[in-house]
Amino acid sequence: MPVRVYIEDTDAGGIVYYANYLRFMERARTEWLRACGVELDEWQNEHRKLFVVRSVQIDFHSPAKFNDQLTVCANLVTLKSASVICKQPIMRDGTLLTDASVKLVCVNADTLSPCGIPPEIKEAMTREF
Repeated sequence: MPVRVYIEDTDAGGIVYYANYLRFMERARTEWLRACGVELDEWQNEHRKLFVVRSVQIDFHSPAKFNDQLTVCANLVTLKSASVICKQPIMRDGTLLTDASVKLVCVNADTLSPCGIPPEIKEAMTREF
């Protein structure tokens, strides 16, 4: 997913504030699911389930700056009964800027307790597009 760095994404030093990389990754995961045919708001309303971030491991290799054009990826690595792990590199012109592993857990929207990912969502996540 292409992301342009805006001035609002940067810190006083003119580089992307570290927490904003997580925002870019969130957008990429949402767009990945949308490309798989999963609209998160509809899914939550229909199934009363949602994904929450359980953990993130991120390495920062090189900074992004104002007006950079980035490529943010969301690649499925592991799909279990109630969780998903995605690798999420962020690149600029072929240069790796950050590399992250994000674990998501499916939870009941009302109780926030872990629950199984519906089979149709699991199928959509593994579908080639």
